Amino acid sequence: MTLRPFIGAAFVLSVLAACGEEQIILPGDRFDIRDTAPVVNQTLPLALPQAQVNADWTQRAAIPAHPALGAALQPVFVADIGQGDSRRARLTGEPVVVDGVIYTVDSGATVTATGAAGQTIWQRDLTPDRFNAGQASGGAVSFGGGRVYVTTGFGEISALDPATGAVIWTKTLNAPVNAPATINGDLVYVVARDSTAWALDAATGLTRWQQSGTPSLTTFAGSAAVAVSGETVVIPFPSGEILATYPQGGLPRWTNVVAGDRLGRAASLVSDIAGAPVIDAGRVYAASFGGRSVAFDIRDGSRIWTAGEGAVGPIWPAGGSLFMVNDISELVRLDAATGAPVWRVDLPDFEGDNTGRQRSVIAHFGPVLAGGRLIVASSDGVIRQFDPASGALIGTIGLPGGAASAPVVAGQTLYVISKTGQLHAFR
Repeated sequence: MTLRPFIGAAFVLSVLAACGEEQIILPGDRFDIRDTAPVVNQTLPLALPQAQVNADWTQRAAIPAHPALGAALQPVFVADIGQGDSRRARLTGEPVVVDGVIYTVDSGATVTATGAAGQTIWQRDLTPDRFNAGQASGGAVSFGGGRVYVTTGFGEISALDPATGAVIWTKTLNAPVNAPATINGDLVYVVARDSTAWALDAATGLTRWQQSGTPSLTTFAGSAAVAVSGETVVIPFPSGEILATYPQGGLPRWTNVVAGDRLGRAASLVSDIAGAPVIDAGRVYAASFGGRSVAFDIRDGSRIWTAGEGAVGPIWPAGGSLFMVNDISELVRLDAATGAPVWRVDLPDFEGDNTGRQRSVIAHFGPVLAGGRLIVASSDGVIRQFDPASGALIGTIGLPGGAASAPVVAGQTLYVISKTGQLHAFR
């Protein structure tokens, strides 16, 4: 066992052991845990691509860099999708939208198809017969080639008929999968929590090839999806490794690692790549939960720059900039050419009183660039909208129940899942 996983495992065990003890509040001043060097925020020109109306949201790589979205969003509907967050189970996937139907998976592996008016079209429980409900948590939905693909915490991926929810095939991966599958051509790519990457035949679910990374004992709950561009498949492993392969056969092209941590942060021991790889203009951008973002040349994997910013979700590239929510609850704009910060904006990090007993961490999901602004959905029950040029807050929308997923945009409608297991639509 390496030192870092051992320390990470010990840290988790110590936190769990302390849960039942009375908390001792030490005297003295309280200082912000954010340790980043001061940045003089700049309002630099930003030439965003023209907003495009996208009818569907199938998977992140298939979305335009700037989806169209109206300015004055109002609630359209709220629909139940099943189980929400609980102490034992978590929602980990964002919605998928195809032909006006919204597909979601709850924290207990139940998939729901919801119509454009909020009506339930069908539901399908993907809990395997050998398990009881509630024995696993999380999962995610993708769409491609006329099928819905669903990964689950039970260690399976299933292909479903989008019209009826009927299971076409199921593949057992022997390890939980919280990240969405990536569909490209006739292959379905998925990474399990045991650091095994699978390329499956989209029609049958049979294994085409596998690749393995170094196992990691400290991982991020949401996990990261594979990215594909042309003849390059970019695989993120929980250890922080990045492996690029050819699509057919999985022959490796290059490998690198998103390494480093943020000083003074116990969470930086989690090397998992939470900022899923994004391919843009010949570069691969990836970020770890532990405080590092890296730009690689897609051709050979050479490192172009490294920035001291982690990410808790995919990076959004647009207009020569990169936008992300970092590992210390800041919305950040980086220069895509150099990785230098342009601005940082604090997001709320705790809710509750300041005695230390009732405070809970606020989770932030996104950002999504749509309708000329950056949109972040948060677990404190607020959807925040920011000016991408300056980072200024320009609007908020209430979200009952608080966010449990990143927002998605399709048909000029914004969809987000709440912690209570409800799908919210705004237009």
